[in-house]
Order: sequence, then C-alpha cells, then structure tokens
Amino acid sequence: MADDVRPVHTWLTDMDGVLVHEDEPIAGGPEFIDALKSSGLKFLVLTNNSIYTPRDLRARLLGSGIDVPEDAIWTSALATAQFLSEQRPQGSAYVVGEAGLTNALHDIGYVMTERDPDYVVLGETRTYSFEAITRAIRLIEAGARFIATNPDVSGPSPAGSLPATGSVAALISTATGRSPYFIGKPNPLMMRSALNRLEAHSETTVMVGDRMDTDIISGLEAGLRTVLVTTGSTRREDVARFPYRPTRVVDSIADLVELVQPVAG
Repeated sequence: MADDVRPVHTWLTDMDGVLVHEDEPIAGGPEFIDALKSSGLKFLVLTNNSIYTPRDLRARLLGSGIDVPEDAIWTSALATAQFLSEQRPQGSAYVVGEAGLTNALHDIGYVMTERDPDYVVLGETRTYSFEAITRAIRLIEAGARFIATNPDVSGPSPAGSLPATGSVAALISTATGRSPYFIGKPNPLMMRSALNRLEAHSETTVMVGDRMDTDIISGLEAGLRTVLVTTGSTRREDVARFPYRPTRVVDSIADLVELVQPVAG
C-alpha cells in the first residue's frame, strides 16, 4: 500500500458492501477485480454467506458485471468444512443449511445424518424449519458438538431483513445451554483459512471490508493490513468509536484500483 513499505502479494476482499449491493455493482468493483487478475497477484473474495456455492456466487457476480473465478471465492461454508476436516476427518454432521454448506461438507467426505452425528452444523437458509431446529436442539442435548458458519444475526433481502445464522444459533443456545463455535468473520480463523488456501503470508496481505465489527477486526487479529470502504455498513464517522482502527479508510473500492501492482522481480 502507498503508505507502507511492505509489498502486497495478496488481497482479500469482502463481497457485499464492497463489490456489490445485492445485485448492483459498486463503482470500482469490476475494475478492482480486473486489476487483480491482470496483476497476477493472489486474491480471494470472502463472504460469510453459506447458502451459495462458489459457482452460484460466481454467476451472481457475473450478472453484476464482475468476473471472479470460481476458485477465487471463499465462503464461511468452505472454511467450516476445512475446519471440520482438520478437527475430525471423515466425520458426520446433522446440517441445517443449503447447498453451499452441504456440498462443502460432502466434498471433505462428511456423512450427513440424524443418527448420533459428531456435529450439528448450522448455516443460513431461506426457510428455517422448526422441525429441523428442534432436531438440532435434541442432537446437541444428546452430545453433538455445535458449530455455526457465522454469527450474522440478519441478512438483507429485497423485502427487508431476514433472520440469519446468528439469530437461529441464539435460539438453539437458549434451548440447550450450549453455545456454538462460529467459524466465519469476525473469527480470524476465516482469514487464516483463506491465507492457507492461497499459501499466503499475513505480512504481505491486505483485507478490504465494509464492516469494522467483522471484516476489519478479523483481518486485524489475523495480522493483516486492513482497508475499510464506506460503501457498506460502517460509515466514516463511525470509525472513531471503535477501540481499533483500520490501516486505511477509503470512500470505495475504486480508490484501491491503482494500488494493485504486480510485485517487482
């Protein structure tokens, strides 16, 4: 970055609020991704959303004029699957979620079952089933370990806010007295898993996000330089009330396009 002598070899960027609003591109989003691809630098687009597969998200971004390769998209579902594969290889899970999560778990060799699973894994879904939530509660009471893809309590939709993973996790926690382990942002595990996927180093990586309480803090705790864009959840005037600061605050991702430079040599 311009005010730092260290080179930038890797970029991580949030998706919603940074590159797109719903299905509308944010100014500079397509140009930023094009610059990354032209530079040859490693990069990943991160999202806490566990509903969609990387292929689904690539199609969504393409519809907004942003061409992100499928293998450059890293979701909380993928990070959750990686975590479970390392913790308990070839395990089993009862899953409350959609294709993004179930596909990720199938890909690591997990068995989806209601019979004595190792884990209850909670992700986002468009239609939370009371029956599925009840089953999750009973399995946790019976000894299943409780994992949730992310702590977001609500998500956007054209009609307004929808309850998200964090809200349903709170319901299950209240019923069971057991708190989940959240994988997605602000857990820095999400950042470390992205770095590991790219074989990148925290000292030469920058995280771009629109939320101080998820993107910036998780990047900070993972040892990354951070850039806050003010096109999403956190306004510039709100930054001062947080006990930590991003490395840089910019108006939009468009302000970073010129900073994407191939590493010399």
